[in-house]
Amino acid sequence: MAEHLALAFLLAAAAVQAASAVNTTLTLHNLCPFTVYPLVTANGGLPSIADNKLQLDANGLAYFPIPPTSWSGRVVARTLCSSPTNCQTGMAPPVTVVQLVVHSAEAGPGADLATYSVSLTDGFNVGAAVSPQFVGGGQCPVLGCPVNLNDGCPADQRVIGNGGVVLACKGDYGYFSGAR
Repeated sequence: MAEHLALAFLLAAAAVQAASAVNTTLTLHNLCPFTVYPLVTANGGLPSIADNKLQLDANGLAYFPIPPTSWSGRVVARTLCSSPTNCQTGMAPPVTVVQLVVHSAEAGPGADLATYSVSLTDGFNVGAAVSPQFVGGGQCPVLGCPVNLNDGCPADQRVIGNGGVVLACKGDYGYFSGAR
């Protein structure tokens, strides 16, 4: 089945599209009004699909091929970077994490399953939403948190950058569960 998945970050947008099991691409679209450095990491033992040195300017697009076999990993947006290895957010928690599984073996023979989630377990640095679109049928719900939670972050949970700007929110356990 041909499919197209889209992941969207509020400040950094990402997309996964699977035109076929042998031609699957992770497409990142930066909807931030600022530059981000995407960090795409494969789960243990799986091949890397990115060198993680990419600078993605506002409204920029980047494409990463995904292997035709089962692949899973994470995507985060690093922000306020002087280089890909020196960023004020996204290098460690608090960070918004998009989790992906593509061509899951759990789908069974002949099936092609992709799963996705947006996790605030490690805190929050940019809003994120996953918006799947399937070419050739099927439809899945948009999920995630596409709002900037930094604005309402409790003072004692804020990560403050230069000039007093809130860069990220740690959030106590359960804090983000009621966020809207």
